[in-house]
Amino acid sequence: MSQLITLKEYEFLQTKDETDKHYINKKSFIDLENFVLQNEERASYLRLTTKKGFGKVLQAQNYVGVIQTKDGTTIEILPKIKNVNVEESKKILISMLKTLKKSPFKNFNKAQLKSSKMPLLEIFITMFLEELALLVRRGIKSAYIEKEENLHFLKGKLKMAEQIKRNAIHKERFFVEYEEFMSDRAENRLIKATLVFLYKKSKRNINQQRIREFLFVFDDVKRSKNIENDFSKIVINRQIQKYEQVLIWVKTFLLNNSFSPYRGNETAFALLFDMNLLFESYVGAYLKKKGFDLKSQDKGKYLLEKPSKFALRPDFVINKEKENEMIADTKYKNISCMQDISQADMYQLYAYGTKYKKTSQLFLIYPKGDNISLQSLHYITNELHLDILFFDLQKGFSQDIGLMYE
Repeated sequence: MSQLITLKEYEFLQTKDETDKHYINKKSFIDLENFVLQNEERASYLRLTTKKGFGKVLQAQNYVGVIQTKDGTTIEILPKIKNVNVEESKKILISMLKTLKKSPFKNFNKAQLKSSKMPLLEIFITMFLEELALLVRRGIKSAYIEKEENLHFLKGKLKMAEQIKRNAIHKERFFVEYEEFMSDRAENRLIKATLVFLYKKSKRNINQQRIREFLFVFDDVKRSKNIENDFSKIVINRQIQKYEQVLIWVKTFLLNNSFSPYRGNETAFALLFDMNLLFESYVGAYLKKKGFDLKSQDKGKYLLEKPSKFALRPDFVINKEKENEMIADTKYKNISCMQDISQADMYQLYAYGTKYKKTSQLFLIYPKGDNISLQSLHYITNELHLDILFFDLQKGFSQDIGLMYE
């Protein structure tokens, strides 16, 4: 029987205590263990370690999302946020995902989720179906498709060479070439393949029902048999721009590698997100919403100039005035006391400050962790002002963000 297990960052899966909510069957544990070992050079999706009383365990790291094994066991990994339950944590995760550039999440309205008690995978499926509903209302694309068939009636152009070859005996047949206006295009074939794929994944009745309805809409379309080849035929232009968001979802589900690439056949599906990138994106969206004029991942500055080596790329360059700017860098780390603040993080900000000549104000931004007594800190060195700020994933910055301009 398939399981649904919800973890938060740094919680672990174990195979010893069946009464524990994080218990997983041994077969799924082994599959996940192999998944971890095959991907350890790429990313630490889960960490294989030991824990007293449990033996070998798989501990969640700084990746959130969904992993599903071949037996249907689904593991949800959510952000660790103090005093926040699972449902609220999912809402915050979706808010973070909506800030990602070139992601399929940005158009989704959270009000459409009647219950955040849905499993995370079902939430993603619901998001895709909402985008697809919008596309279907606008009308799916059709085109003239060249076809060759041996028919009992004359249609289009008779192909004489094939006619002689195939119909020397069957005089009542015509081998013809003709064009037919059909919706059997690469984009629609990929969508149908996604619907078939998700119908097997979804356990939610309303999602299964909607998928069946969409399959009826795409009844005349063949399912994609060569996903990579069909994607290679697609060029997003004005004619099929309305497909763009749906195709991002299609790529996410069918290729499994839009956000965090992985390898191995032990998992049936994985959709994982690096919390470092999510945190940076979320903070950037927050600052823009507050009216800040900022540039992300600025390029062009180097630690060594002749020759240019060791590129500097701060998360945000914030324009304060024409002759002044501020630098902000995010670090997704659990800071419980001052000793947790890394020397390397401080050196990195200092390097930014010395190379960006218009800059006198620097910000190092960490997530607000379990230690709620930690407040923002202010340092001055060589005319550079460095502020260490703590960002609450629920509420944003504790102080008025406008104070950063003063």
